[in-house]
Amino acid sequence: MGVPVGSDRDVDRLFGIHAVTEAVQSRSRSFVKILLAHRGRQYSQIIRFANIHGIPLQVQPREQFDHLIPFGNHQGVVGVVAAKSYASEDDVVTYAFQRGDSVFLLALDGVEDPQNFGAILRIADAAGIHGVFIPARRSVGLTSSVARSSAGAVEYVRVARCTNIGKLIERLQARDVNAIAFDPRADQLYTDLDLQGPTVLVFGGEGKGLRPGVLQKCRARARIPMRGRVKSLNVSASVAAVAYEVVRQRMGWERATEFE
Repeated sequence: MGVPVGSDRDVDRLFGIHAVTEAVQSRSRSFVKILLAHRGRQYSQIIRFANIHGIPLQVQPREQFDHLIPFGNHQGVVGVVAAKSYASEDDVVTYAFQRGDSVFLLALDGVEDPQNFGAILRIADAAGIHGVFIPARRSVGLTSSVARSSAGAVEYVRVARCTNIGKLIERLQARDVNAIAFDPRADQLYTDLDLQGPTVLVFGGEGKGLRPGVLQKCRARARIPMRGRVKSLNVSASVAAVAYEVVRQRMGWERATEFE
């Protein structure tokens, strides 16, 4: 008989070997327990970290995992954890300005697909983005599906929920952070921008793009050139292209993979 998992709002479920491993290793979450399909070699790293940190391990029938995670590839492992907490706007901004390198932030106006958001968090971690801002409403949050799609990056990227993305942009621009809106109708290409100074990249959600009110707040607009018949890229692909242009400009091609 399976062990029931409560539906308390302060408890979340991580699933998949990579997502659970990263959460245990980073110690960014408080684990209640970890459920395993068996104690085979594929879970050896999870078992080792769980034993080090005193996290209870429970072997459960495969059917229990299919019940808990009916629509995801759980790979026979589920971590019951305290829900991932959001950083505050001030915490993210302070962290970005305290870094030795130039401020590098990302604002997402209404990304609703968990796979897109998870992929963006993975890109944010890889490219060295200091923090990600999302709206408090009309946006996917830090769900277990997002954690899975991020391949564990959700444990390392600071994410803040904002009541008003437009006002956030105003605050950042008042501190000389250049807010760049990505709009397919813009005249300027993103490769023509100077991205070496303090920057916040502003992207809209799937389908609708940036809301007019948010677009108007940004001092600069740019687009990604589309040379084929498709008129736009997936938002996570767009973020990847521009984020690595920032990396290229700040580090140079020959050092683009030399992260500390």
